[in-house]
Amino acid sequence: MLKYVSNVEGAPAAIGPYSQAVIADNLMFLSGQIPINPTTGKIDSDDIAIQAKQVLQNIFAVLSDQGFSFKNVVKATIFLTDLSNFQIVNEIYESFL
Repeated sequence: MLKYVSNVEGAPAAIGPYSQAVIADNLMFLSGQIPINPTTGKIDSDDIAIQAKQVLQNIFAVLSDQGFSFKNVVKATIFLTDLSNFQIVNEIYESFL
């Protein structure tokens, strides 16, 4: 059985015709995230550290809404457009996980 997760408080709404996450049995699959502030509906900063934190806060909101946490994450993929930002993003990612 599939459960579609949408309209999570504290996470930006899906931009397109898809769910924020789908739960299949005891596995949760989140849709890709970008650093949209759910309060403003915009990307508030060009700073990679602020953007990385926002993305992870958005992911946390969806996870926790369904009773999951970062301890339940099995796989994550991060796409960077500039690999010189790797260390910054990796440190922020590590602080959440």
